[in-house]
Amino acid sequence: MRHKTANRDRITAVRGMFVPLLAAGAWLVPCAPAQQPPDFARDVRPLLESRCWSCHGPKLQMHGLRLDRRADALKGGGSGVPAIVPGDSSQSLLVKYVAGLDKDVVMPPSGDRLKPAEIATLRAWIDGGAVWPGQESEEPAKRRSSHWSFQPVSRPLPPEVKSKWVRNPIDAFLLDKLQSRGWKPAPPAEPRALLRRVYLDLTGLPPTLAEQDAFLKDPSRFPQLVDELLSRPTYGERWGRHWLDLVRYAETNGYERDATKPYAWRYRDYVIRSFNQDKPFDRFILEQLAGDELPDASAETLIALGYYRLGPWDDEPADPQEDRFDQLDDMVSATSQVFLGMTLGCARCHNHKFEPLTARDYYSMVAIFDGLQRPRKGRRELDLPLGTPAQVQKQRERDREIEALEKENDDVSDEERRQRIAALRREVPDLPRGYYFDEPDPQPPPTRLLIRGKAAMPGPPAPPAVPEVLTAEQPQFPPPARTSLRRLTLAKWLASPANPLTARVIVNRVWQHHFGEGLVRTPSDFGVMGEKPTHPELLDWLTAWFVDHGWSIKQLSRMILSSNAYRMSSAWNEICGAADPESRLLWRMPYRRLEVEAIRDSILAVSGHLNPKMGGPSVLPAIPPAALEGSSDPDKVWKPSSETEASRRTVYVFLKRSMIVPMLEVLDLCDTARSAARRQSTSVATQALTLFNGEFVNRQAGYLAERLRREAGADPAKQIGLAWRLALARPPKPSELEAMLDFLERESLEQMSRVIFNLNEFVYAD
Repeated sequence: MRHKTANRDRITAVRGMFVPLLAAGAWLVPCAPAQQPPDFARDVRPLLESRCWSCHGPKLQMHGLRLDRRADALKGGGSGVPAIVPGDSSQSLLVKYVAGLDKDVVMPPSGDRLKPAEIATLRAWIDGGAVWPGQESEEPAKRRSSHWSFQPVSRPLPPEVKSKWVRNPIDAFLLDKLQSRGWKPAPPAEPRALLRRVYLDLTGLPPTLAEQDAFLKDPSRFPQLVDELLSRPTYGERWGRHWLDLVRYAETNGYERDATKPYAWRYRDYVIRSFNQDKPFDRFILEQLAGDELPDASAETLIALGYYRLGPWDDEPADPQEDRFDQLDDMVSATSQVFLGMTLGCARCHNHKFEPLTARDYYSMVAIFDGLQRPRKGRRELDLPLGTPAQVQKQRERDREIEALEKENDDVSDEERRQRIAALRREVPDLPRGYYFDEPDPQPPPTRLLIRGKAAMPGPPAPPAVPEVLTAEQPQFPPPARTSLRRLTLAKWLASPANPLTARVIVNRVWQHHFGEGLVRTPSDFGVMGEKPTHPELLDWLTAWFVDHGWSIKQLSRMILSSNAYRMSSAWNEICGAADPESRLLWRMPYRRLEVEAIRDSILAVSGHLNPKMGGPSVLPAIPPAALEGSSDPDKVWKPSSETEASRRTVYVFLKRSMIVPMLEVLDLCDTARSAARRQSTSVATQALTLFNGEFVNRQAGYLAERLRREAGADPAKQIGLAWRLALARPPKPSELEAMLDFLERESLEQMSRVIFNLNEFVYAD
């Protein structure tokens, strides 16, 4: 591609050399138009910024002309003639002046003249409509119609495809595109491979021997198997972790002291519970954004409100006022990415450079969250009581009475004071504690747009609102009651079927976790700069179906897993692979490496040492002493749990931002400082070293060897057969059996177990 681009530029440059001979004072620049308009962000903006904005930009507008904003460029300067005429470069003053077609005006006035290829780029961009993402001049309603994801969700009919392969509408949409190219989908996966795939997909654990035998007797009961796996508590542990990635979950604040967030684990358990209960996603939104403002607010919804408080926090900032807006920025950025798939956080200092999002949009969202306060005492964070609003209020009143008693200096004896305090505690028992923000005043402070994003430079007021480009009519923010009700208003708008993004975004995320890639491959960026969907009609059909079926994620997964598309093998096809090596048209099931949680949990399950205990405070597995050497207090910073406790599922491992468990970090745990839409999948030497030489893997290899001796006896062939079925859900091939028998003549069963944990097949779902 680079060679083609270079050749095209050279050809354009040669053509541009003849401009003075052919133009002869005319406005026309006779360069052959490019086949496609240049990309503004890549080709045009850098050119304008480096050659034009010093005189016609935000700081200086010579002759009244400003070229850093599309509307001003279209209007032109003092002459009143447009600098840019979209679709017609021959009538654009910008082209005339930079091409030297006016003997009285030479632009730029100093430095080198624009190269012919650069002039051709500007001309091609203008002739292509002068597309300037985020700077369109049309009204919001027109701007909404200009980008696919801002349009209302359509309800396309599935294509009429005649094929026995079509099991449900998903297959029809996919096969229609494949057949248009003369392609066929990959053959179905072998029953054992499909079995292991769906177990790892829905539970993050491999099937047991009994489960393998039951399915292989009747593979046609795959739909019933899916129902069974969706109903298991292990489903919530697997899929809850996907959500925790998005909401930047960790249990410490980060920064220098990296203090523990009290009871943050309750939010993790809430998420796991919600997925297991198949809580409707629209309700899931309401609880996390406005758990305290709901009419049926409870301990559960207050725990959900901990969503806002999960991000990093500096407990001793250099500038407290600036830090306050950093906290609000964390909320706005996370909320816009997680629920809308929009990068609104980029508009903190200025209008978004590439999206139709303004700084006013950003600060109007800040106004929605501005009433939230972090309970703290100096540098120490405080937890809060959990219960109904009435219960919480009653305990707070009790606590104020106790505080007053403790400060009394009258003639009351210490014993009498203790008795009165004890009586108050008996009358109003302590509620459980949780970790969430509070909104102590129903009338939040006025929010102002900050010039350049600086807290010390307040600008005009910014009342609460949602991004203008996403709605024809702003939601009505009611008068405050017990709280401001702003967050509840936002949550209801997000969860409305009329919102064009929220349902699309979560449907795409569910698809991504089943197929490895979303229909939109930028899952938290549905904006102008994000990728377009590979199958837009399928995405909208699934989105409408999802909303019609109660925003149920389990129902959506059931629909996806009932398709033949999900049951395809990963078999390679030379013709399809040459044209579509990434399988964007889904002609095969892609290979996917398991996340570190599924790898570690599978090792524990195969060794027989997985502790299935759910919920509660997190566990601290043993880590290498070298990992503690950089800590200022290595003896106290990490006190390992017992091995039994540490053998629980990885979702329950304590996440300390300044010291992630090395195995998790090496195997690509997500960045806990910000929303993570997908895991990275790197291949580095330390991963191989961790899985081959790491203390955890070697200890589990010993346990697996003990299990093989106990359950298969002393026969090496039976030990190998059992190991293969436990780890890979299949018997060994003859060549594998022969190789392992030869290996066991030289090495121990423990070493063979270690080899099994390091097989590529073990860490890949297929």
